[in-house]
Amino acid sequence: MGSLRVSLCAVAALGAVAAVPAAYAADGGVSVSPSSPRPGGDIALRMSGCAQKTATAASTAFVADARLTAGADGTLVGDSRIRSTLTAGTYDVKVACGDTSRTGAVTVVRQGARPSAPASPSGPASPVAPVPAGGGGTAHAAAVDARAAGPGTAHTVTGLVLAGVAATAVALRSARRRREPR
Repeated sequence: MGSLRVSLCAVAALGAVAAVPAAYAADGGVSVSPSSPRPGGDIALRMSGCAQKTATAASTAFVADARLTAGADGTLVGDSRIRSTLTAGTYDVKVACGDTSRTGAVTVVRQGARPSAPASPSGPASPVAPVPAGGGGTAHAAAVDARAAGPGTAHTVTGLVLAGVAATAVALRSARRRREPR
């Protein structure tokens, strides 16, 4: 029964991924996902058929121009954000790749409307800072144990007292040996 559930979930997930719409230009090279975002929403851009390693996508709908970089499959990928002050409508997206230029479009829907689909990842993940991975429920206990396991003030005082006792015993024994005749 467990494997049947996993199989059904996998089929449902694949169906959801296949249903993600994207707007393609007439030349098939530029895609915007989701094709109908809301103002203030994030979008993913893809461009195929460019020999360059980078390109720039510009649109009046974007907060800033998007820089596209080469992905694992050779397509250029990047992301941008739709201006939060835009009105609903269709906006051109122009991608400059070397000496060539391609166009696509993004249709911004009104604020209350649901977007057609969430933006897909814009390329392979590349960390820019260490990830605070934590330790789940044991992180707090490990931190407390690490502090308790190390020498603290009580350990230091005990060590100093024992060292003083040992030094006194050695001094007394040395003094006794000097007094005894040989």
